[in-house]
Amino acid sequence: MNWTKVFTITSRSCGNTALHDCAESGSLEIMRMLLQYGASMERDGYGMTPLLSASVTGHTNIVDFLTTHQKTSHRERIDALELLGATFVDKKRDLLGALKYWKRAMDLRFIDSNNVVQKPEPKHLIMAYDYAKEVTNGEELDGLISDPDEMRMQALLIRERILGPQHPDTSYYIRYRGAVYADSGNFERCINLWKYALDMQQCNLDPLSPMTASSLLSFAELFSFMLQDRAKGVLGTSVSFEDLMGILTKSVLEIERAVKQVGPTPPDPAQLSKALSIILHLICLLEKVPCTAEQDHFKKQTIYRFLKLQPCGKNGYSPLHLAVDRNTTCVGRYPVCKFPSLTVASILLECGADVNCRDEDDNSPLHVAASNGHPDIMNLLISGGSHFDSTNAFQQTACDLLDKKELSRNIIQPINHTTLQCLAARVIVKHSLLYQGHIPEKLEAFVLLHR
Repeated sequence: MNWTKVFTITSRSCGNTALHDCAESGSLEIMRMLLQYGASMERDGYGMTPLLSASVTGHTNIVDFLTTHQKTSHRERIDALELLGATFVDKKRDLLGALKYWKRAMDLRFIDSNNVVQKPEPKHLIMAYDYAKEVTNGEELDGLISDPDEMRMQALLIRERILGPQHPDTSYYIRYRGAVYADSGNFERCINLWKYALDMQQCNLDPLSPMTASSLLSFAELFSFMLQDRAKGVLGTSVSFEDLMGILTKSVLEIERAVKQVGPTPPDPAQLSKALSIILHLICLLEKVPCTAEQDHFKKQTIYRFLKLQPCGKNGYSPLHLAVDRNTTCVGRYPVCKFPSLTVASILLECGADVNCRDEDDNSPLHVAASNGHPDIMNLLISGGSHFDSTNAFQQTACDLLDKKELSRNIIQPINHTTLQCLAARVIVKHSLLYQGHIPEKLEAFVLLHR
């Protein structure tokens, strides 16, 4: 699998001015005209000047022009040239070009010996960057030519320092560099970089951000690929329980953030459905990885915490609905796990999933399993307490949804799953008998299942 193909490098705008648009498109003549008629160098929603926008997109003509502009400060010139060098590394894949711009920036830092512009001391070194530090003088910069990998880490450090962790491009290029490592078979470096980017996204982006969801999905696809090729004896590395469990925990955190978010707008059901589906794929993968009794307990605790949030996605689907629906398989570009999944449904029930929860059309998970023609899952749900003859909003039972599925009907016999209680409830509903207030509330709920 080519992991870098997943990433399409694009600029991301937020509160752009006309000068930003010119910078991002490389339209130098229009920029000259706008400045001539009084356009000012404003910052966009991410704090980006037009000069930095040109550096991010790699338009050297704009950078060369604006770095000589009288309204550009000395520090802004340095930042722009260093950021442009990072763009040459990651976007243009031109290491010599990057060195050229980094040298120009370094010369500017030391142009006044009485007022040297030093780089800030890092608060801590980052494991995902292999504990790299930014070069601080010309001699260290010259030494980079013999270490391309170190240059790539320099680009990530520079981008994070100048753009900040809140800018989408910062985490985006960390993920892109991780994908490059994955393509070369260095999955450990990939996972470390992707984890760092995911932490950055969850600290700075809104809950269920498409970029965060993309990160979680990339992990699921990578782990699935590694497990499949490990089974074939192709890879020399393996997926650890800790890696998978760590991402599942962060995925559940994303649902917690969304569910607990204060505001008038509820979570987008489509984005929530995608996040829920990714979690189910991660659970499915976890079931393929051996673990200790203590690890298994922690896994089930996490799933229990996830279910207690009672998240519902598109069409009111609960996690259990999604676990027994074939459409959950199609979560991304590459296959991860196949659904309906008996394995995932089993562990969800074990961890407390409501077997009789309903979607917007009053379908229980049993209805969904029946419409997907999965008798093994139906038997599991029935043994877990689901009522075979309960009806949905269209007065359909699971049996009705099985009518055209000969194979399933031969395996599922309705008579074997119909109790006297169910028959009595049907009679009450059929003849519209008055029952509310005359029977215990628990039995009233039972009758309602058979409407």
